[in-house]
Amino acid sequence: MYENMAGPAVRAGAAGPAERAESAARVVAWLAARDEVEHALRDALGRPPSQRDDTVARMAEALRAAAQGLGEPAIAVAAGVPERMLRGWMEQDPAFATALRAASALAAGHGLTADGGATPAMLRVVLDAVGRGASWPVAGRLAGLSIRRFNRLRQTTPGVESLLEAAQRMRSRTARTARVAREARAARSSARGTRRTEAEGGTGERRYRLVRLDDPMLSPTD
Repeated sequence: MYENMAGPAVRAGAAGPAERAESAARVVAWLAARDEVEHALRDALGRPPSQRDDTVARMAEALRAAAQGLGEPAIAVAAGVPERMLRGWMEQDPAFATALRAASALAAGHGLTADGGATPAMLRVVLDAVGRGASWPVAGRLAGLSIRRFNRLRQTTPGVESLLEAAQRMRSRTARTARVAREARAARSSARGTRRTEAEGGTGERRYRLVRLDDPMLSPTD
């Protein structure tokens, strides 16, 4: 998949900075669109999204990451969930826990461990973490790379540095888009409140009332 997107020049290491940047941008955009693609596939089948489907899909990503020799922090990043949720799945779902141990054993049997060299799976975790707001040292540690190893990788492999820069650019664009969307929602909400106040002949003063939360999941006392 990566090879098809990157092109022969990138694989051979002969690409210049512009070609590397273009290839890195495509790879990072593909990684960021995975959830959107999954939702589109469900829509095509006429299946409304459900929490169960999402959980099973994320469990599958976790198993894939384990089979590639990643540790628990990296597995959680690959699955797109907090590490405590991953541990919760292992405690509450015996089938998942067994499958995860088997996937890790498969990786170990084939010599895929965090003690070896950097792998595409580790780099994918780094890019996912950076795209979600982590600094590159934190992202490297999550993937099982020490700061020293990661620095050496960046210095000796221009393609890695290009991918990191693309992930950071994608994060900045995503943050700007989210901020603009929040500001637009706030402006619409404010405009609706102003029109309602004017229609009621009010002063614009906001009034509040206390309500009791019957849902124990939402109750602050729980």
